[in-house]
Amino acid sequence: MTRSTPASLLAALSQPEVLPFYAVEMDFDSAPVRFWTGYGDRTISGDTYLGTGELLNISGLEEVNDLSAKRITLQLSGVPASLVSLALQEPYQRRPCKIYFGTTDTTTPIEVFSGLMDVMSIEDGGESSTISLTVESKLVRLEKSSNWRYTEGSHQSRHNGDTFFSYVSDLQDKDVIWGRETA
Repeated sequence: MTRSTPASLLAALSQPEVLPFYAVEMDFDSAPVRFWTGYGDRTISGDTYLGTGELLNISGLEEVNDLSAKRITLQLSGVPASLVSLALQEPYQRRPCKIYFGTTDTTTPIEVFSGLMDVMSIEDGGESSTISLTVESKLVRLEKSSNWRYTEGSHQSRHNGDTFFSYVSDLQDKDVIWGRETA
């Protein structure tokens, strides 16, 4: 994915000591959930991210040159009961999730992954739990077949009242004179 890196981030990465972090934003119906891999709260672009320290693990994050669909896994350990109930009650599949990379010296991280939440698994350990979430690249949709048909009924189910496909059956056996004189 081609992206431009802010000059402030490039300057921070060239320093002798670099303190990198990842930030994750998951878009749930009730409100976005935001975490970062540091301690305490951090404000990024006006939004507050909750620090998870070493409890947040991101695996499968890699940069590729081709247009291949990738998956990553987010794993959050030591989750309180309030987040477990959010994970159990809210619809999350095919909801946006973004991952940012930055350094603690800058306020402008860059987006390194954007995808859709897919499968969430919860391991309940009594007082705290572990939540694992698989996030798929938006390119995964290109690998899946569409179940839509180019028929009047299929079109009406998506766009009620649109009569676009009602004329297709009339055109099927129509003799179209093209490029020659009519008699």
